[in-house]
Amino acid sequence: MDYKVVFAALETVCEDNISILCGPSDLPYGAVARRLVTCMREIQEHGRVLKPVVAGFTAVFHHYDFDAQTPGNGYRTLAKVLLSCLLHIIHKGRYIASNYNGAFFRADHNASEMEAYCSALCQLRALLHLAQQLINDNGYGQLYSLEDGDLSRRFVREYSSMHKACFYGRCLGFQFSPTLRPFLQTIVISMVTYGETYSKQQSGLGLAALSLLTSGKYVIDPELRGAEFERITQNLDMQFWKSFWNLTESGLIAGFSRIASYPVQVNFTLTVPPVTLHLPLASDPSLTATVSPPIAHWGPGPVHMRLISHELREGQESEELLAYSRSDPPPITASHLPWVQKQPRSPWLLIHFHGGGFVAQTSRSHENYLRSWSKELSVPILSVDYSLSPEAPFPRALEECYYAYCWALKNCHLLGSTAECVCLAGDSAGGNLCITVSMKAICSGIRVPDGMMVAYPATLLTTDASPSRLLTLIDPLLPLGVLTKCINAYAGADTQTVQTALGSGSLSALGRDTAALLSDLTQGASNWIQSFLDPMRATGGARSLPAAQMGSPGGATRGTPADVAATNREGHRDYPEGFEPLRSECLAFVRPTSCPIIRNPFVSPLLAPDSLLRGLPPVHIVASALDALLDDSVSFAKKLRVMGQPVHLTVVEDLPHGFLSLYQLAKETDVAADICVEQMRTIFQQPTREIEACSM
Repeated sequence: MDYKVVFAALETVCEDNISILCGPSDLPYGAVARRLVTCMREIQEHGRVLKPVVAGFTAVFHHYDFDAQTPGNGYRTLAKVLLSCLLHIIHKGRYIASNYNGAFFRADHNASEMEAYCSALCQLRALLHLAQQLINDNGYGQLYSLEDGDLSRRFVREYSSMHKACFYGRCLGFQFSPTLRPFLQTIVISMVTYGETYSKQQSGLGLAALSLLTSGKYVIDPELRGAEFERITQNLDMQFWKSFWNLTESGLIAGFSRIASYPVQVNFTLTVPPVTLHLPLASDPSLTATVSPPIAHWGPGPVHMRLISHELREGQESEELLAYSRSDPPPITASHLPWVQKQPRSPWLLIHFHGGGFVAQTSRSHENYLRSWSKELSVPILSVDYSLSPEAPFPRALEECYYAYCWALKNCHLLGSTAECVCLAGDSAGGNLCITVSMKAICSGIRVPDGMMVAYPATLLTTDASPSRLLTLIDPLLPLGVLTKCINAYAGADTQTVQTALGSGSLSALGRDTAALLSDLTQGASNWIQSFLDPMRATGGARSLPAAQMGSPGGATRGTPADVAATNREGHRDYPEGFEPLRSECLAFVRPTSCPIIRNPFVSPLLAPDSLLRGLPPVHIVASALDALLDDSVSFAKKLRVMGQPVHLTVVEDLPHGFLSLYQLAKETDVAADICVEQMRTIFQQPTREIEACSM
């Protein structure tokens, strides 16, 4: 979109609204008119300042792309998010100007909407000023300044004090595809409801009833919802996040997912005992390398996996494989059905590592797209259920994934594959593990995968500032407070005791999950009645105050609180004279990611020396333009390209981090998932090299 056209339209809309609202004194809604005039003048002032800022970014942000055919980096994203906010304001402003005198005009509601976007625009203006500093301080074409600790401290400091609730209320998800907004609203309402009842010791039914009652107020009052979500993302502990994210593992939710997914003939879990493996060296197959089982933190232990296959293939029904099954009795496979024909072993094998910030989820919550992949690619999939942090910090997950990869190479005949071509796939944390498992294979001298598809991978597990990471101040799915909790947990810096969220023996945990699930299911009905509840705002319902007057709960104030100024300003002026973003009255605590482990190349592969990355198989990265980790993908792809390593980057539009988990929820997520499938197909269909078949 042409930024000049957008800013011109914004100026026109502001002038039109101010002219209309400052007209004859007998116009209705006098108090609301004054609110709108104040708001439109603020928006106009922000727009006039931001136009040259966006012009500056537009002139240079192409220098930070991966290549001319792949436009995408954090500077582009920030400009796009800002323009998206302005387009919402323009649309709302035109509606107000055209309908202000209408009989059905909801004055208070529309004023509150405009004030919310005015607050969001103010905060986005602050982010663009911070991005200007990144451009000035970083090297030419560099998205990160890995040696500048001051930049990172200022980044964390701003997150701690900046008002963010406006992005979680009325403006929730404005930057994403419109079809995802109802889903994001459901997630946020579910989370704040779950957070409110999380610490209460209630029976399952009591907690369900409480969640049901409290969810309605967050539908009715977006400001309250935003304030509560800001509090939760800033200050609740890792136990809450593990518990909430693991709701996707509950039987009912997983059951619904399976109903909506493609049917498969093989789907069961395996437990592989910790036995030393011997694999041929890639350079000399007559020699072998010894692969020890995972031992970090508590000694040797089994590795859990899930085998998914759309078609039953040779080996998958063998007694040898079923002996590894976690089910008791072993699962009944499709081979018992007379109309099912057993297919020959596939020449391909896909090994998958799931996402979840290293702290949550299993293969079960990723089944919806894995089933689709198995059908579309006609390939068996082995998904690894690695141990999670903080109970199992680095390097336990890496050891388990590497061991699973080696076991799969040696036992591919049991998995329905000859493993002539092996592809790794993973999203987010799983993408990180794909890269580091391949690095470990290179170091060990064994066969490396034939390629990998990594979706929005985390390649730098630090709080180093980059333009896309500024989005963690506004992103409802990946706020900085949550990101740092995950990083510290994986690095072993979070030593708190956390109860396993999936413990089936815990009646209270089951009750909590059931209650939260019931709360989630009520949101569809809540959203349906929202259109009837909104008119209440004109008769005294909750409304947003003008930005300069916003207060508790979850309110914002101009400037920095006096008790924060001394520690936060440090004699450095982040913003132009006369401007200051809105500040939260409740400061966030963000634990610095200062543990030396986070700069280990097997934790942050972006920091790996060339010697560890040389020899990687073709890397196919699928990133999102609106992902806070976009710059991780772009920077890693550029690093590999400079080394001469085969790498391909695709940047999809309008989707958040974790879009694979949103598969089948929107057309855009389905298209993005199809892109991932095509990248894996490219790996499987590349000319095969001479390799030794797996041991039979």
